[in-house]
Amino acid sequence: MKKVIATTEAPAAVGPYSQAIAVGDLLFAAGQIPLDPSTGEIVGADVTAQTERVCQNIAAVLKANGMTFTNVVKTTVFLVDLANFAAMNAVYSKYFSEPYPARSTIQVAGLPRGSQVEIEIIASAA
Repeated sequence: MKKVIATTEAPAAVGPYSQAIAVGDLLFAAGQIPLDPSTGEIVGADVTAQTERVCQNIAAVLKANGMTFTNVVKTTVFLVDLANFAAMNAVYSKYFSEPYPARSTIQVAGLPRGSQVEIEIIASAA
């Protein structure tokens, strides 16, 4: 059975989607961009500050389902410019530890609201 996961500590969904859906031991979270949950505005002018906010948003969604970053098994990182990979990775590595989740990183033509980074996750309670 699907369970909707939602928290005011992360940006509200701005379309026909959920912040996350839990199914059994798995959590499938929508991609997070660097929106401040209280203002709905983009935070940070560079990819470092934006990745920090994205990870804070992910932490809030995980917490809403009783999870932490240690539960994450897969991430997908979307970057507008792969030249920002090292800067994103420096922040990312503060939140994720060994054993690291599987990850894909993709350069995209654009992201919502002019964001430079978006990260989506799959987590498991098992």
